[in-house]
Amino acid sequence: MNHDSSAAPPAARVVSTHSVFGAPCWVSLTSRDLDATQGFYSAVLGWRWRKAKLGEHFRIALAGDVPVAGIAAVAGMWQTAVAWTPYFAVPSADDAASRTRERGGTVAVGPLSLPPGRAALLADRDGATFGVWEGELVGNWEVWRQAAPAFVRLHTRDAFDSAIFYGEILDWASGKPGCVEVHYEGGEVVLRSGGDVVARIVSGALEAAPDPTIRPHWQIHFSVSDVAGCAREAERHGGSVLRKAIDEAVLRDADGAQFTVTSRPVR
Repeated sequence: MNHDSSAAPPAARVVSTHSVFGAPCWVSLTSRDLDATQGFYSAVLGWRWRKAKLGEHFRIALAGDVPVAGIAAVAGMWQTAVAWTPYFAVPSADDAASRTRERGGTVAVGPLSLPPGRAALLADRDGATFGVWEGELVGNWEVWRQAAPAFVRLHTRDAFDSAIFYGEILDWASGKPGCVEVHYEGGEVVLRSGGDVVARIVSGALEAAPDPTIRPHWQIHFSVSDVAGCAREAERHGGSVLRKAIDEAVLRDADGAQFTVTSRPVR
């Protein structure tokens, strides 16, 4: 499990999880080496960095001036996995944690009070790790959505079962103002907020396998202007390219964390 207390988004000014909920609102990474992690993602994604309030092992990644992700160099210290984790906006972290337990999932950490909100790290029935965040969101949520991941995708064994599980926890398709809409498009369950795709769920192989591309997990897709350039920089800075196409590449950083770079749509 990825016990990542860098989950808490930095102080916000605009939108709260009571008006926007069920959609991804933050992503965080646990790593082993803070300097190496910062160097890798600066080269691959062009990020800058600022200190986080949680201590010397934590940093906030900036795309331009927009906070887009949290980094926690605690994997070795806490003996946790090196991985990216998405956090979903919820009106109540305590309710989300309770619903997760009731439906056969796991509560790994929290809920914890991390002003200006509360956070919990959870896992679904198949072991895919995700987080929830209650409280103010990072600056302007729409700005974060444009500067940060294009979307997150759950690779799992039964997309429809997973959609029901997460829908009951995160109030997807509840009809409440601000909730996420659920659609079925192109063989995937597609989650939309305000018309934009924010998450996808796809079924993988049924057999258990050590390959993390098959084992149930959430994959973060970062929007970039040059997929090939990101892949080259990943290899130059100690990472690897797992798969590459013209408009998308699955990369592994120097610590072993997987993520995807996806071509930024022309607006």
